[in-house]
Amino acid sequence: MAIKFQYNKTALGDLDKQLKVRRRALPTIKSKESALRVEVKRAKTTAEGFRTELDDLSARHEYMVALWGEFDPELVRIDDVRLVEGKIAGVKVPVLEGVDFSEKEYDLFSSPAWTTDGVELVKSIGRLVVESAVYMRRAELLDRARKKTTQKVNLYEKVQIPGYEEAILKIKRFLEDEENLSKSSQKIVKQRHQQEDKKMAAKALEAGKEAAA
Repeated sequence: MAIKFQYNKTALGDLDKQLKVRRRALPTIKSKESALRVEVKRAKTTAEGFRTELDDLSARHEYMVALWGEFDPELVRIDDVRLVEGKIAGVKVPVLEGVDFSEKEYDLFSSPAWTTDGVELVKSIGRLVVESAVYMRRAELLDRARKKTTQKVNLYEKVQIPGYEEAILKIKRFLEDEENLSKSSQKIVKQRHQQEDKKMAAKALEAGKEAAA
């Protein structure tokens, strides 16, 4: 990263402040990145757990497959999925409060005996599908935030901090060279003045001798 700066003490102070800000922030950003990694994995594992539960539920009721042709799909449907907003590691995520179903009335005497069980099974399947989808969405949002945080860590750690350190070093070397050059110049001027003073003192002494003669 090419950092623009001027070779003076003001620029040195500004760069030093920016460097300190990034050095202080880096551990916090790294901690957030680690926390997000854990939460992404947890959300995915939970979603997969719901999918496994769904598969197990389907397997346990596989004997009913032949009967589903008699089931009226209008008997039960998802009426509302109640979601609220939560926060995990500073990231807004969906939190499932509940799944509301609407049921159509049916005649217990004319409907198949297993209809009531079928309605409850459809509800269970619906809940598991929704819960899995919510946690997958949560995993996506957390992973997106994790990627941005990783980019920021890399930007600070591999680009900006080394860039500021290099710029500060260049300015310090320049100021040191400038100071050394100034000291050398002052020393030369001082030596010249001393030589001139000696010459003037010698001339004065010679003039005094001539006057005395």
